[in-house]
Amino acid sequence: MKRLSIALILSAAAASPAFAHVNPAEHGSFAAGFSHPLLGADHVLAMLGVGLWAFLVGGRAVWAIPSAFVGTMMLGFGAALAGIGLPFVEPTIAASVVVIGLLALVAAQVPVVVGIVVVGFFALFHGYAHGGEMGEATSLSFMSGFALATALLHAVGIGIGLAGNALSRRGRIAARIAGGLTALGGLWLVAGA
Repeated sequence: MKRLSIALILSAAAASPAFAHVNPAEHGSFAAGFSHPLLGADHVLAMLGVGLWAFLVGGRAVWAIPSAFVGTMMLGFGAALAGIGLPFVEPTIAASVVVIGLLALVAAQVPVVVGIVVVGFFALFHGYAHGGEMGEATSLSFMSGFALATALLHAVGIGIGLAGNALSRRGRIAARIAGGLTALGGLWLVAGA
C-alpha cells in the first residue's frame, strides 16, 4: 500500500511541473480531452486529492463529492466556452491542490453538502481552464474525455484508501499520508508558478 501511494504521487509529480495546458492546436478529440487532465501535476494531484478526501469522509461522500467535482467542472468548461470571465484561474487551481490535500491529510469530517461546495468551487476553475485550452476540439467530445479522466483519477484516490482495507486504520492512514503528499505537491506547484 505504501509503495502504491508513493508511486502514484511520484507519477503525478512527474507528469509535468507546468500546468496541464498544452498547445491548443494539438487538441481535437475525445483523446485530447482525456489526456488533458493527465498532462499536468496540478490537475492530477487535485483529482487524486478529491478521491482521497471523499474516501476519508466516507458514506455518501465517496460518490457525491467526486460527482459534484465532475459536474461543476463541466459548468466551468461551459463558462469558458461562453466567454464568461473568471479571474485567478491558475492560482486557484494551484490552491485547490494544497487545500484538498490538507483536507485529506487531516481527514476533515464535514457534512456532504459542505464537501460538495468546497470541491465545487475548485472544480469550476479546473473546468474553466479545460475550456480555455480546448483549441480545435469539438466541445462535447473534448468535455467527455476530460470528465472521464477526472472521474478515473478520483477513483484512484478512493482506491488508495480502499486498497489499505477501508475498515482498518491502515487504509485511512495511507489516504491521509497521500493527502499530505498531495498538499506538498501543491506547495511545490505554487512555489514554481
